[in-house]
Amino acid sequence: MSTLDRTRLADLHAREREAFTAARPRSRALAERAAQHMPGGVPMSWMVKWPGDHPVFVDHAAGAHFTCVDGIDHVDLCLGDTGAMMGHSPAPTVEAVTRQLSRGITTMLPTEDAIAVSTGLAERFGLPYWQFTLTATDANRHAIRYARHLTGRSKVVVHNWCYHGSVDEAFATLGPEGRTVDRPGNIGAPVATAETTRVVEFNDLDALERALAHGDVAAILVEPALTNIGIVLPDPGYNEGVRELATRYGALLVNDETHTICAGPGGYTGAHGLEPDLLVIGKSIGGGIPCGTFGFSQDIADRIVRSVELEDVDVGGIGGTLAGNGLSMAAMKATLDHVMTPAAFEHMVPLADAWADGVQSGIDEVGAPWHVTRLGARAEYNFSLEPSHDGQQAHDADDFELQQYLHLYALNRGILLTPFHNMALMSPSTTQADVDAHSAMFLDCVRELFA
Repeated sequence: MSTLDRTRLADLHAREREAFTAARPRSRALAERAAQHMPGGVPMSWMVKWPGDHPVFVDHAAGAHFTCVDGIDHVDLCLGDTGAMMGHSPAPTVEAVTRQLSRGITTMLPTEDAIAVSTGLAERFGLPYWQFTLTATDANRHAIRYARHLTGRSKVVVHNWCYHGSVDEAFATLGPEGRTVDRPGNIGAPVATAETTRVVEFNDLDALERALAHGDVAAILVEPALTNIGIVLPDPGYNEGVRELATRYGALLVNDETHTICAGPGGYTGAHGLEPDLLVIGKSIGGGIPCGTFGFSQDIADRIVRSVELEDVDVGGIGGTLAGNGLSMAAMKATLDHVMTPAAFEHMVPLADAWADGVQSGIDEVGAPWHVTRLGARAEYNFSLEPSHDGQQAHDADDFELQQYLHLYALNRGILLTPFHNMALMSPSTTQADVDAHSAMFLDCVRELFA
């Protein structure tokens, strides 16, 4: 088994940082200007975590590629961390959005597109009723509020090292002796997360039952496969066990499919016949236009109608002035009807397998103690010999210094991976040549790293 020479890693990283800056003078100049009025020179704080000494500024993006302001073409395997999973600016979405722009962007009134979108979502995911937001974070917040309202309970159960956007309840992890504690980086928490949340490990049904046995859990908010800490796949029967326990203890089950939509047109829920009470998704279904939605069962719909008065329907923390706007609905309709199709996944999934095969080949050649995990159109490598079984194992396998180097090495060779982890995503526009370029780059990288 190969071991990593940290001194060599530092030397190689310094070389790549110099090459990055030398190749991108225009991005560097823009970053200096941007820093005058944006901290770190970026419009959102987490963008400073990309590798390199300054941000890469994008000139234009199309399909599975983007070109930066320095004229460098990149294979985009990040794809907006799922936001552009269906490719940058897919033609049907662009056409629909362009048409809608001249007909009204937002009116606080429904358009006919909303009927088509909700009908299509019901067919994909098996839940009959849908409401719309601008982000999956908003949709998760609304689902949690409804769960608390309908159950009269306060707690939410989440998985250790999960990610559900900027939902307060989800910024929790397991501390010493299995206690729920604030996750590192949880800035400005309104209350300690132990007041609102119980954390359990993924793939641990016994721990979930102990959390539910208190009788105060309103909702179990889960991804059916963990994604944002590396890909952690469920044990056989795990999701079915979660469903059974939720029913037994009177908690509502919320599946967040924002990332696991990579499993197929109906996400992991559709691919495996899962039966959540509510389902949340955002990002990709609008082809890049901001959108989010949550669906729910007939039983949930009936309970909401019986318990929320018309006079109060606009003041319960469920809404948003721009939610359900005409532009987002047009984008979702076009994307769901013409872009996010079964045929698209028939193209994308084999490419993800080919990408994973290429990475595994490089790992095997140098004997790196790493592994690759696959989930539909998504694949990811992590720095442990065996796939992780839960969130803590995935977290402990991370290596930020190594990850930053690998991402920068790829970026310097015109390939963009997802920041903060080593995920690659395929789009309908991704080609075998794109995958082959990554495989060749990765092999060169690990050969040099483990020389």
